[in-house]
Amino acid sequence: MSTAKARTAHARAILGPELHDQLSSTRVLLVGAGGIGCELLKNIVLTGFGEITLLDLDTIDLSNLNRQFLFKKKDVKQSKALVAAQTASGFNPNVRIIPIHDNIKEPQYDIQWFQKFDIVLNALDNLDARRHVNKMCMAARVPLVESGTAGYLGQVQPLLMDRTECFDCIPKATPKTFPVCTIRSTPSQPIHCIVWSKSYLMGQLFGEDEDAVGELDEAEKQGENAQEIATLRNEAQAFKAVRNALRSSSSSDAAKMVFQKVFNADIKNLLVMEDMWRSRAPPTPLDFDTIMNDTVIPQQNGTATHNGTDAVASGSRRRSSRLAKSSASAKPSSPAKTPGSAKSSASAKPSASKKPLASKKPSPSKKPPVPTTNGEVKGAPALKDQRELTLKDNLELFVSSTNRLAARLKRGEDTISFDKDDDDTLDFVTASSNLRSTAYGIGTKTRWEVKEMAGNIIPAIATTNAIVSGLIVLQALHLLRKTYDKMRNVHLQFKPAVPLSSITLSPPNPACGICRDTYALLLCDPSRAVLGDVIKGLLGDDKREVSVYEDKRVLSDPDWDDNNERTLESLNVTRGKFLTIVDEEGDRATISVGLGVLPPNHPADAPSFILPSPLPNPPKQVKPTPPPPETPPRNSAKRPLPVEDENGVIDLEPTPMKTKPTANATSKKRKAEETQSPSKKRRLEEDGLVLMDGLEDGLEDDDCIVID
Repeated sequence: MSTAKARTAHARAILGPELHDQLSSTRVLLVGAGGIGCELLKNIVLTGFGEITLLDLDTIDLSNLNRQFLFKKKDVKQSKALVAAQTASGFNPNVRIIPIHDNIKEPQYDIQWFQKFDIVLNALDNLDARRHVNKMCMAARVPLVESGTAGYLGQVQPLLMDRTECFDCIPKATPKTFPVCTIRSTPSQPIHCIVWSKSYLMGQLFGEDEDAVGELDEAEKQGENAQEIATLRNEAQAFKAVRNALRSSSSSDAAKMVFQKVFNADIKNLLVMEDMWRSRAPPTPLDFDTIMNDTVIPQQNGTATHNGTDAVASGSRRRSSRLAKSSASAKPSSPAKTPGSAKSSASAKPSASKKPLASKKPSPSKKPPVPTTNGEVKGAPALKDQRELTLKDNLELFVSSTNRLAARLKRGEDTISFDKDDDDTLDFVTASSNLRSTAYGIGTKTRWEVKEMAGNIIPAIATTNAIVSGLIVLQALHLLRKTYDKMRNVHLQFKPAVPLSSITLSPPNPACGICRDTYALLLCDPSRAVLGDVIKGLLGDDKREVSVYEDKRVLSDPDWDDNNERTLESLNVTRGKFLTIVDEEGDRATISVGLGVLPPNHPADAPSFILPSPLPNPPKQVKPTPPPPETPPRNSAKRPLPVEDENGVIDLEPTPMKTKPTANATSKKRKAEETQSPSKKRRLEEDGLVLMDGLEDGLEDDDCIVID
């Protein structure tokens, strides 16, 4: 038996000759080359899939090597897709792997591109990208196997248009967000400081958002503290000078300028708002020179001391006293004022009974750490990323990372955003978040912990990835065989007795805004195609009123057609995007039209777009029946209005005759009246008044007086 036949003999025996031969011509798109992607690529290569396109935007990081076995240390910083394809090709030389180092959301990966594949396998850890791939597969009607892991937990879900629910049929939990004022003014947890450094400070200094007015406007609409918002607006305006300094070649102290503004001046501005600090501990302004000169020693609660005395602001006394009650290593009970206060800090002395943490001597039972020849502490964590940083360490890291990022701006980079695999940005976020934590009395984090929190890294276990990747291949084979009744939604759960649970697939959710849309492909030249003409062409003879959207943007509706004469390109509707046509009455389903490119041989003088054939025909919407009223309707005693027949004749029913009361009934009525309270007429007669039935009634008694 030849080597090639021996390699595939077991797979051929298990899968059967027909399916095994089909795999060699099956075109697979694998999105993601991380933890699941590496295992999955190995599996499909050894199973015998013939043509594999591997797409991933990420690069290899040192932390990937413990579970992503296709990479080695020499591959760090290189493209995951390129290295994984090169390594896996050796497992089966008959397989063709096409690596792509790119973002799956780029416009060239449109419906036409997805339609080239027989099946798509998702190995992504990003919710936004997973939703995008799900929509593209629904639009292209390509089978998709979705997967994910979190520690010991995992899931595999086969998805097929019109047969199973899609990824968006069940709403996903949105990432946790924090109020703007909490992030910008009153952090209380390390994650608040990390989010501030990553999302706000990075953008203000190195990104596009100079004023950050949009975020503040939204916070103001949601009713957050108006005075605090006004202070934050002034803060944002002051960043302009700092931004200019970072981009100026003549500025040598840009890092110090940033530090003094962010960790000193801005904090002092917040301390002016005394109402804000009545129920919470105020922050402590940090001083650049004091920290650099080693005259400040950080305490466990985040405050600092100058040569054994406190350097907290006067408002920090409440924090110190509160911490003293809950911590055995409390600070001195009489903190000194800052240099800017009325009293001199030199006059304050620590309490004799409670010395600062910095002056504590090591316990006799514990030997002090022994420095080695290279200055490192013996017994400290082996990885530098897991080392606890002192206040001075954080400041030096802040200065170093700020200067590195500023140099990149001067070399021509327009903007720099956070990337967990970018050492410069990770160092900056680590240092700035720890400095902010120190100012607010919050515990600091190591570089490793900041990377996990800022990068939203989900704990990954190699065994979980291996199990899930095997389940993906099994479900993919069911899709290729078209044995849809055997497909299952499989969960890997934390139950030793039942580690795997399989669930029968659910049908599509009728209310889903993704898989229940009617999809079509429009080939067009966006620079020439006009919105109004495109919509008329897509609707054909249907004259119903519709509204047109692109994502969340309204392009036109029945009462506003200003954009109907504009080209798609002028409206920023180009290749890879979708035009959404919504029926105003809700009688028909939504039409989602994906934009593609015209064929190369399309004549220049031909129409600017090619309509899909047949035209999209959305099904009628089944409107839900209104719920019954909570209180049943009261039956009216009134007769219904007469109704005319086709000849205009009204058929009136005879008025029913009232039945005459019998003698027995009359006596009962009289007896009831006698037992009940006297009538109004009788009560008036007892008071000497006579109630008349009408103006024509005469009065027999001359002694009566008529009252109007």
